[in-house]
Amino acid sequence: MREISAGKITAEVRRMCISANRVLPKDLESVIYAAKESESSTIGREILARLGENMDAARQMGIPVCQDTGMAVIFADIGQEVHITDGDFEDAVNEGVRKGYSDGFLRCSVAADPIRRGNTNDNTPAVIHARIVPGDKIKITVAPKGFGSENMSRIKMFTPSASEDDIIGFAVETVTAAGGRPCPPLVLGVGIGGDFELCAELAKRALCRPVSERNGDEFYAGLERRMLQAVNATGVGPQGFGGSTTALAVNIEWYPTHIAGLPVAVNVGCHVTRHESKVI
Repeated sequence: MREISAGKITAEVRRMCISANRVLPKDLESVIYAAKESESSTIGREILARLGENMDAARQMGIPVCQDTGMAVIFADIGQEVHITDGDFEDAVNEGVRKGYSDGFLRCSVAADPIRRGNTNDNTPAVIHARIVPGDKIKITVAPKGFGSENMSRIKMFTPSASEDDIIGFAVETVTAAGGRPCPPLVLGVGIGGDFELCAELAKRALCRPVSERNGDEFYAGLERRMLQAVNATGVGPQGFGGSTTALAVNIEWYPTHIAGLPVAVNVGCHVTRHESKVI
């Protein structure tokens, strides 16, 4: 049994909250820069160039790449041979979020009550997805999620008679209805299978996969490519001003489902689809 202190978890979550909000994953940055060269629209190329300048400025000045520093979404794979000492895991994570958003001067955007509103003033509580895995380590992923894109996300409970084209059409419909509101070019996380809530979680997890990696199953890798092509054919374009770069990537994650169902969730990520991971 390996011991990991709650303080260590807090320190890493604090660091990643700040870092993830300031610097995008390198593969996502590369795709944005490459899109500027291939974009068919003049205004689209200009927008992509400005997005690149914004990323550079955020890195150089040590400030957030987007003013909406998001709700903190945390994925934790906890090894079954780990013993967390000196505190509670969820408390340690939330303390890391609290310190990260305070010390990093990040905008606190969590409403204390979904209907009565109010602000928690420290961006807690985080949304935590924890699972037990083999081993004696903890892998933590911090994924700040802004709600300009989150609000455009959708889930649909298809029946098993739905075709691949129906699923692609749902993604296209989601993107077309969103228009420029989620700040395209987008990264789409698509969850297929499971049940209602797992499908949505799969879509969120998909956003944390590098945009340079296709699904390990060639069938779903092909569906990712087809969906990306269809979304980019909508012409929504950068920031909704038209063009050939509406999405930068489509990442699909799947899970077995019930014989009577075919759930599909599309979690929309903006061009600053932020995430950072650390293995402790």
